[in-house]
Amino acid sequence: MNYFADTSFFCSLYRTDSHSRKVDTFCESHPNQIVLSSLISFEFRQSIRLQIYQYVHNKNIGISKEVGINVLHHFQTDTQTSVFKLLMPDWAEVHTLAEIISAKYTESKGHRFADILHVATALQLACHGFLTFDSTQKKLAIAEGLNVPV
Repeated sequence: MNYFADTSFFCSLYRTDSHSRKVDTFCESHPNQIVLSSLISFEFRQSIRLQIYQYVHNKNIGISKEVGINVLHHFQTDTQTSVFKLLMPDWAEVHTLAEIISAKYTESKGHRFADILHVATALQLACHGFLTFDSTQKKLAIAEGLNVPV
């Protein structure tokens, strides 16, 4: 059984926040069942780089360069050693699914592009569940029949 993880899940895994304990528990009880796409991998790495930039300009937000480099290193190691499965979806099919999902929900629920794309990716990869702490994305994943256990 595979669970597609979004960027919020990885942020809570590699940085301590209010969801970190849930993420740690889930990872321990579901070894080798967490998957991500190249898009999520890029989005997570980009978010860490942005947090480094923010910290340089305002020490009250973001993370130091040292912490950010450490997070990126651990994430890279974990994806290379198959702690998480990096799967390559059929992007043309993902885009087709995303268009269908957008047409069904965006006008009435206001879903964002990335949220729709991530849910469509999880569906195209035939994942059983979706891991997110974004409440709007969670609603969309549930509406599309995905289990959202955290």
